[in-house]
Amino acid sequence: MLLLGIDVGTSSVKVSVVDAQSQKCLASAQWPETEAAIISHQLGWAEQNPHSWWSFTKQAILKANASGSYNPQDIAAIGIAYQMHGLVTVDKAGEVLRDSIIWCDSRAVPYGEAAFNSIGHEKSLSHLLNSPGNFTAAKLAWVKEHEPRVYDKIEKIMLPGDYIALQLTGSISTSISSLSEGIFWDFKEDALSEDVMGYFGFDKSIIPAIKDVFSTHGVITGEIAALLNLKAGIPVSYKAGDQPNNALSLNVLEPGEVAATAGTSGVIYGVSDSLAYDTQSRVNTFAHVNYTKAQKRLGILLCINGAGILNKWVKNLAGPTAGYAALNNEAEMIQPGSDSLYILPFGNGAERMLNNKLVGGHVHNIDLNKHTASHLYRAGQEGIAYSFKYGLDIMRANGMNPKVIRAGKANMFLSPVFTHAFVNVTNVPVELYESDGSIGAALGAGIGANIFGSAKEAFANMKQLGTIEPDGKKSYDEHYRTWLTYLSQALMEVPD
Repeated sequence: MLLLGIDVGTSSVKVSVVDAQSQKCLASAQWPETEAAIISHQLGWAEQNPHSWWSFTKQAILKANASGSYNPQDIAAIGIAYQMHGLVTVDKAGEVLRDSIIWCDSRAVPYGEAAFNSIGHEKSLSHLLNSPGNFTAAKLAWVKEHEPRVYDKIEKIMLPGDYIALQLTGSISTSISSLSEGIFWDFKEDALSEDVMGYFGFDKSIIPAIKDVFSTHGVITGEIAALLNLKAGIPVSYKAGDQPNNALSLNVLEPGEVAATAGTSGVIYGVSDSLAYDTQSRVNTFAHVNYTKAQKRLGILLCINGAGILNKWVKNLAGPTAGYAALNNEAEMIQPGSDSLYILPFGNGAERMLNNKLVGGHVHNIDLNKHTASHLYRAGQEGIAYSFKYGLDIMRANGMNPKVIRAGKANMFLSPVFTHAFVNVTNVPVELYESDGSIGAALGAGIGANIFGSAKEAFANMKQLGTIEPDGKKSYDEHYRTWLTYLSQALMEVPD
């Protein structure tokens, strides 16, 4: 019995087919093979076309099928992970009304701030566990004001993964976890937020049917099954945002367990059993994949917009023909501290952990006679590691003190420079696993379809690849303090 996982990322869609009995990945494929573009009509804006995600999904599934590693007719359940916080709007026919305003778009910050002030800071934080900030509800408010003709045609709003499920099944649904990431969920009332819906003037009819994360969100139609060489009637039995899903893929489900990822964005995600929140909403609390009204499981999320996207920018700027492996090798040739070259990686929209400020990317202390492309590679990766340290300290101040962090050996955790800088500046060991979002989505599908008796059974064969321990040296501490002075200067220069 096989499981198909779909991970709708910002750069591409990746799919994996997993054998349910062994939990081994039989085949993976992604599309496009080059990184997908982000549409930016104005400074701070970020959009993508949902039709592109669906095209990429079909191409990735067909590419995996073409590997010959499995029989597509043996796939019994499908799971979907997706980039969080995006806004997809559809009309009564299920047709997309505009490009999706995605996670790193900054235009809705003023709308979230106005809602925060009107609802009241204490009530927002104690009920929503967040400021409405720059999340999906605030993005919808922007559409309502600036594109009223679009808004008036909206039948349902969705997150990116919901749209892919709609294309596969013809059905639209959401979950408490999904609604919480859009800041539509009242945790004290365990219901759709009357405050948010009332303040923004949203009709409740635009919210899809609410189902459990692990449940049937529709079944594959005959037309789509024929197109993708799958069986009709396969359930989509799991949908979750990419960061809760990444935590699931690393078997991070219980209080105190912590996961990290460093793809386009950087994330530390810890599980709690209390309705905790940061008073400044710099880190955010959402319902985890295993949240229920009877058993609270919250995900405390630190998100850094400017992570792997900075690494990509540096690669393209300084070595456009070099792959990431070559970049990592060259970065290793430079000593820690990058000969006093420092980079602030905050050039991908407003950063939540910096109070939604648009700080921008900064490069400090370039010496035209000393610094090379290799220095840029290392300084970029160290700057990303330092931003993780900055955010983790906020999480620590809010009671999240990880003794170990689990991560998939992927993206920036493939770089020894980044990984060692991360563990040394945070002083937290990292356990590395062979895991990624599409595999996690496949295993989630198995849980949702009751192919596994429990989550524990789904991860029975999970194997650790190794642990990276801090080396006990304090060299990164001094470099971090210097980096922090540059960040402080940059924050002071941003208008309130």
